[in-house]
Amino acid sequence: MKSEKIKELFYNFFEKKGHYVSKSAPIVVKNDPTLMFVNAGMNQFKDIFLDNKKAEHKRVVNTQKCLRVSGKHNDLEEVGSDTYHHTMFEMMGNWSFGDYFKEEAINWAWELLTNVYHIEKERLYVTVFEGDKQNNLLPDKESYNIWKQIIPESRILYASKKDNFWEMGDTGPCGPCSEIHVDIRDEQKRLEHDGVNLVNKDHPEVIEIWNLVFIEFNRMADGKLQRLPNKHVDTGMGFERLCAVLQNKKSNYDTDIFLPYIEELEKITGKFYGKNNDIDVALRVIADHIRAVAFTIADGELPSNSGAGYVIRRILRRAVRYGYTFLNVSEPFIYKLIPVLINKMGEFFPEVKEQEELITKVIKHEEQMFLKTLSTGINKFDNYVKNDLKKNIIDGKFAFELFDTYGFPIDLTCLMAREKGLDVDMKGFEENMQKQKNRSKADAVKEAVDWTIVDNQNKETEFHGYDFLEIETKILKYRKVKVKDKVNYHIVLDKTPFYSESGGQVGDRGVLISDKEKINVIDTQKENELIIHVTDSFFKNIPDKLIAKVDYEKRLKTANNHTATHLMHSALKLVLGDHAQQKGSLVDEKRLRFDFSHFERVTKEEIKKVEHIVNEKIRRNLLLEEHRQIPLEKAKKMGATALFGEKYDDITRVVSFEKEYSTELCGGTHVERTGQIGLFKIVSESAIAAGIRRIEAVTGNEAEKFIDKKIELIEDLSQTLKNPKNIKQAVEQLIADNEKLQKKIESYQKLQANSIKEELVKEKEVINNFNFIAKRINLDPKTAKNLAFELKKAIDDLFLVLAYVHDNKPGVLVMLSDNIAENKDFHAGNIIKELAKEINGGGGGQAFFASAGGKNVQGLDKVLTKAKEIAER
Repeated sequence: MKSEKIKELFYNFFEKKGHYVSKSAPIVVKNDPTLMFVNAGMNQFKDIFLDNKKAEHKRVVNTQKCLRVSGKHNDLEEVGSDTYHHTMFEMMGNWSFGDYFKEEAINWAWELLTNVYHIEKERLYVTVFEGDKQNNLLPDKESYNIWKQIIPESRILYASKKDNFWEMGDTGPCGPCSEIHVDIRDEQKRLEHDGVNLVNKDHPEVIEIWNLVFIEFNRMADGKLQRLPNKHVDTGMGFERLCAVLQNKKSNYDTDIFLPYIEELEKITGKFYGKNNDIDVALRVIADHIRAVAFTIADGELPSNSGAGYVIRRILRRAVRYGYTFLNVSEPFIYKLIPVLINKMGEFFPEVKEQEELITKVIKHEEQMFLKTLSTGINKFDNYVKNDLKKNIIDGKFAFELFDTYGFPIDLTCLMAREKGLDVDMKGFEENMQKQKNRSKADAVKEAVDWTIVDNQNKETEFHGYDFLEIETKILKYRKVKVKDKVNYHIVLDKTPFYSESGGQVGDRGVLISDKEKINVIDTQKENELIIHVTDSFFKNIPDKLIAKVDYEKRLKTANNHTATHLMHSALKLVLGDHAQQKGSLVDEKRLRFDFSHFERVTKEEIKKVEHIVNEKIRRNLLLEEHRQIPLEKAKKMGATALFGEKYDDITRVVSFEKEYSTELCGGTHVERTGQIGLFKIVSESAIAAGIRRIEAVTGNEAEKFIDKKIELIEDLSQTLKNPKNIKQAVEQLIADNEKLQKKIESYQKLQANSIKEELVKEKEVINNFNFIAKRINLDPKTAKNLAFELKKAIDDLFLVLAYVHDNKPGVLVMLSDNIAENKDFHAGNIIKELAKEINGGGGGQAFFASAGGKNVQGLDKVLTKAKEIAER
């Protein structure tokens, strides 16, 4: 049975049971501080379980893109080494939000597996929760009794809290679960060993296929369990594993999900699957990782050096490294798999098909960069082995420096060390790694107590911020939060005018006012769908009612920038083409930042055109056309732009300024008329990734300030140049004159250097068989360096130290002949570090040449004295 058919049958089965088909949420998580990526099917429904949001549909079926590479669910290092771990995977599930519970979930799961997919009943086993005394939880007899009507009791097992009690995290919704396991061993092996004894024993062929979670508790911060007002069903079945079972494969990688990638890799690399274990692992790693990287890029997360972007870069670099090490590929090749991915997954996930060009270019660029990094790391490794190695062990600190600074994988360092008969100090490496993790944890430590319920209404906060900036409201709940040494409070109101950070727009600030107190709202955040007002203090006496008041000036300027972002996005598409799609944005009261897809620098002329279009729309004073509570499909038919990487509700909001010009799905705040913006000015344009450009711009008062500064600069420059008629020509003439003078100086310095060279050759002194020279000279750093290399050519066995002063700062050079540098007792880099202390500076370099700069000119004489002492040792 093909994978496409397997998915089709799953959807058809649950649609007939009254389930609504929900699309997968983006794999990159927004508005949830606890997650970077969706790592389970339930993430997009988290707010429903937490009672922060009402379910639009009581029954739902979906397949969710998931990624497990960081935090608690970190499978990255296992991926490729075995046959069933993955970074990205699809989690298929059916859901009940306060509707059906255990009986329906269990019976339907059995019906689908045995009657629709025709899995042999004798190969299936089930587990149920055995209870837990510590949490005062009894065994799940209800599930057991349902199962024994379906399956012999000999194939029903009680299992511990570790395996059969599902929890979202340290706090939050949780409950007992019942797992269905399948025995895919050969018939002979099944006869030899009863599968019941292999359930939950990590046997690769007796595996969990479906987890039925019955959510009925909420785990509090103090560890206690509290019963939820509604019971929910959350089931999860790994699509890749199900396909392996139904296609009679022992490995997920042998299914039609992964084989197309492996077969294409065989063509690209000339290496074949099933011949060599290292090659097999490499092919599996790349076949897996290409999916994870492509989908995260499609959902708006680009490789970078921090956060989720760093995780994506790490996954891609792991794939490149396996190709480099085991498939002997030293040029970009992974990007060539994108057509295979589009063909396999583009129909069900159109976002990858529609962004094929961007995904391809970003991956290829990342491959090129990392291959250069690998080359740099290999050179550093070779230099270390040649000059700094001690006792045939690669120092753990150096191995960590390669990893942390240059992105050089530790396993590659170990491999290269083994090839040279060396060991790596892994203990030292792990210690440095742990120190870094501890620093990161210290930066991210956040302690929150449980919510204190003030008003027991189970309701969502009503947002009134589109129409009002001040409103009477009351507190529903609050909690105390400690981040490092700072204490804040999170407050949830029943109604609010405060906009919470989302969609690139920062959160509002303002005040909450009671009859007797006023507290500052320093930020407004969205945690899942919960609007949280962050304050630096709390009421001494909780008021029955209060006034929530937004900072008017900040909101006004933020709205200016948000509307300007929409106007600019449309202008960019007019000037550059429809491919200029938004890839990220930041809007606050001071500026707007906009990332978009474009494959070359935006020219000055194009920037002028964009500015002209936007300012023309501002001058026309266009009226905001807003449509609230509009069905998503109707909004798309209106021409509203939907952004990749955003998850939209079925009911959404459309914002238009001149409908044919700018119409977007947007929940942010905007101006009533564009004239309010006043003025728009682009202040910078740059590249942030392959195929991604970034524009920063200002509006209103900030735009006026920017232009005033530019005019002031021009006026000051004109006065400095004694008010020439043409400032540009005057500056160009000044630059040309300066270049002529510079060439004359360089010519003079060259003559002077030749003269100094002749003097130094005569002044050389023999010390310990070295031709020693230590001299203070009057040259610039560049000429001094050239002189050092000239002297190296002219004098054998050279030990040279040159000192100089440039721009009132001291500098030192050390040059050693190669035969001296090869002697482990002398290393120019080590010598320069010792000499640099005398001038209150620092430096470094290679074994034969090094340089340093400092602050203390008076120390140069001591430098020359100490250099002689070193030579005499």
